[in-house]
Amino acid sequence: MLLTELLVDPAGRSGAANMAIDAGLLAEAARTGRAFLRLYRFDPPCLSLGRNEAAAHYDRAAIAQRGLDVVRRPTGGRAVWHEHEVTYAVAAPIATFGGLRAAYHAIHTRLAAALRSLGADATLAPHQPPPSGRVDQPASCFATPVGGEVLVAGRKLVGSAQVRKRSAFLQHGSILLDGSQEIVRVVSRQASAVSGETTLSGVLRRHVSFHEVADAIVAAWGDEVTSHNLAFASGAARRRVKS
Repeated sequence: MLLTELLVDPAGRSGAANMAIDAGLLAEAARTGRAFLRLYRFDPPCLSLGRNEAAAHYDRAAIAQRGLDVVRRPTGGRAVWHEHEVTYAVAAPIATFGGLRAAYHAIHTRLAAALRSLGADATLAPHQPPPSGRVDQPASCFATPVGGEVLVAGRKLVGSAQVRKRSAFLQHGSILLDGSQEIVRVVSRQASAVSGETTLSGVLRRHVSFHEVADAIVAAWGDEVTSHNLAFASGAARRRVKS
């Protein structure tokens, strides 16, 4: 069993800083074979775009008028508004899970177990074929489940994306505590950007804190988790920025 180094960062960082840290953890996993689980927040709130999303699909004037922090993720997928959430990242050798698809399923299985421990009836979405029509239309990451995502009552509670670097991978995503993805629709140039998310506070009908969810996730990882190591996270970000 490969031990997983735990990094909990509840204070919040900018979109650029958070993506630099995640990319640094991926590089470290590829270089050394280590595995990481990071739990964090965004401050200020941030709009993140997938690695291959066309920026032209979003209204730069509307984004600037609202003073939104914007960052491009190293992973694929569609836009996400990061505000009231726990953001997770797993960086590890692909062999740890046996493959990228297996890793996606295994990580979401653990996240679903953590959410069930808090009282949410979390399940994994069955596989579905990609939606018909244009695939390049802007939409929230939470718009439509296509298989393996964490759902409650048929609506996405967790949105995730992956990227591979040599023999390692990064998977990160948002666990929505409250709020909505409405800002994605507001700044999109096309009316097709709809969302189908739910939030943990909405499901449980009570306030849910970052620390409550983080503790549940760490418990779901069990004995694989070894330590808190915020100093390494900051170092990984600095190395990423310099590279």
